[in-house]
Amino acid sequence: MTKLFDLTGRVALLTGASRGMGRAMAEALAAHGATVVISSRKQDQLDAAAAEINATIGADRVHAIAANAGRQAELEALVEQTRSVAGPIDIVIGNAGVNPHYGPISEIPDDAFQKIMTTNVQANLWLSRLVVSDMKAKGRGSLIFTSSIGAFKPSPTLGVYGVSKLALLGLVRNLALEFGPDGIRANAICPGVVRTEFARALWDNPEAEEKANSQIPLRRLGEPEDFAGIATFLASDASSYMTGQALTVCGGSAMWS
Repeated sequence: MTKLFDLTGRVALLTGASRGMGRAMAEALAAHGATVVISSRKQDQLDAAAAEINATIGADRVHAIAANAGRQAELEALVEQTRSVAGPIDIVIGNAGVNPHYGPISEIPDDAFQKIMTTNVQANLWLSRLVVSDMKAKGRGSLIFTSSIGAFKPSPTLGVYGVSKLALLGLVRNLALEFGPDGIRANAICPGVVRTEFARALWDNPEAEEKANSQIPLRRLGEPEDFAGIATFLASDASSYMTGQALTVCGGSAMWS
């Protein structure tokens, strides 16, 4: 039973992982024994994050490779470089996401719509296709994608972002169905509002603090570290019979009904 969360000998690739939730998840996987490649657009930020995580865990298991997750060619290069520095890939966490439009969906420019859907949905399909051969060869693998509680409800300001995250849940279900016979699992994490730079507009104001203290059952906003455990769970054998699921991590603010 003590080996349920052991990731020793496994290789994990994470996008959107230089800070915030992605970084917290990367550190958790590395602490549990995985060799981890973190990726985002800026190499200097990645290098700093990798060095800090390696210092924290006392081992050089985290590597940094820059790539724009919304560009197919860069994802292809990222996967090849990951194999070169770490080996065949066992675990993917697609955490990269964008939201260039804050306002009504009736006003979103076409290029902003395309950017959101490409980076938040299609890029994760590209990434899955690129790594699945490694997982098939091993007879196991875990695909994990960051969705949002925004997938479950409309929004006057984040509508298309929510549409993309709902589409991502559809992608996860189909990946789970298609790759399940090969021992490959696909699941989504659906965060509530988390104190990250990406979500600053949603939490860095008195109204958000008041709402958290009065309406969220756990009476606080999420922190990046709240996602370390669930990432380790989904990456490890502890979740070996779970696939096609959307796990909501929101302090109770979005209970199923």
